[in-house]
Amino acid sequence: MGDVGVAEELAQDALVAALEQWPVSGIPAKPGAWLMGTAKHRAIDLLRRRKRLERKQEQLGHELLVSQQETAEKEFDAAMEDEMGDDLLRLIFVACHPVLSKDARVALTLRLLGGLTTEEIARAFLVPEPTIAQRIVRAKRTLAEAHVPFEVPRGAELAARLSSVLEVVYLIFNEGYSATAGDDWLRPELCEDALRLGRILAELVPTEPEVHGLVALMEIQASRLRARLGPSGEPVLLLDQDRGRWDQLLIHRGLKALERAEKLGGALGRYTVQAAIAACHARAGTPEETDWPGIAALYDALAQLAPSPVVDLNRAVALGMAFGPAAGLELADTLTSEPSLQNYAFLPSVRGDLLAKLGRLDEAQAEFARAASLTRNARQRKLLLERAAACKQGDLVPQQD
Repeated sequence: MGDVGVAEELAQDALVAALEQWPVSGIPAKPGAWLMGTAKHRAIDLLRRRKRLERKQEQLGHELLVSQQETAEKEFDAAMEDEMGDDLLRLIFVACHPVLSKDARVALTLRLLGGLTTEEIARAFLVPEPTIAQRIVRAKRTLAEAHVPFEVPRGAELAARLSSVLEVVYLIFNEGYSATAGDDWLRPELCEDALRLGRILAELVPTEPEVHGLVALMEIQASRLRARLGPSGEPVLLLDQDRGRWDQLLIHRGLKALERAEKLGGALGRYTVQAAIAACHARAGTPEETDWPGIAALYDALAQLAPSPVVDLNRAVALGMAFGPAAGLELADTLTSEPSLQNYAFLPSVRGDLLAKLGRLDEAQAEFARAASLTRNARQRKLLLERAAACKQGDLVPQQD
């Protein structure tokens, strides 16, 4: 149809038809093919109606509509035998097309592929429902106006578009793993949606190492979700977590995905390097067994591969753990003038932790208080204020996340 919005309506019509007919006639042998066939028949009918309307309006657009109808009819029977995975892969690449803004890509992906309603997406990202609805409508309109084809790109374009797809999945997972705002520290349902999409991608494009790298990263990070929350929903940071609560099945799956990414060869991408960092934590039975020098080296590699102030800030944490708080603080201090980090709560939080380890508690208290003022997450704010108070009392225990 060349239009995501129209296609979605036709799909919904097919589902309604199934709800009406299947209780009477029974579920067909191939329900997916039945639904696809019904939707495509309705698409052909719609094209015919459009054609008749255009003829009445002096044949405007006649040739295009005839072509659409002929193509739809010609491919109809073959389409019934298509692998559903192929359609899903095409839809993923449409929803994550670079012509859309990041916010629009995330909203449309969750709507079409995550199975979330507009209300659920709005609640997940703490924005008004009309805002999300407008993003989705504009995204569909933009795709239609840009004539984005319903296909998987090839060659160099595949690499560029795949990067966009992975970025969207990564953004969704991160928002679930560490919520930007609101009352909850985690949003596990978003992590689950991102993991599901990542696993689907790994099956659909099995020769792309960065897909497996991202899946590995998400599997290993998700393994710690239960341990990251206390009995009352309070945050539990890495060094305080009960590693017995880490999900060993997810860790195993993550390490297997990482191994698969590495075996595919070529230079490691940013998701695979981050997965290797997560694997260092997963392999450590206790915080003391963590290979912090190895993690610092991996962050050095990541900084070369995907330089950013946030990567440097994470490097500062790793350096502080591997070579002492002074080494970490030296790097963190160079980031205080970075414009993109001026309102980033993690920067004063990291500096506060490093200063506390050096015994500079007054400075650490000020940094934790500043971090608390910058975060929009209620759980994180409470934690930071508690750490600031502990500095004032002189009994802070350094922590990492």
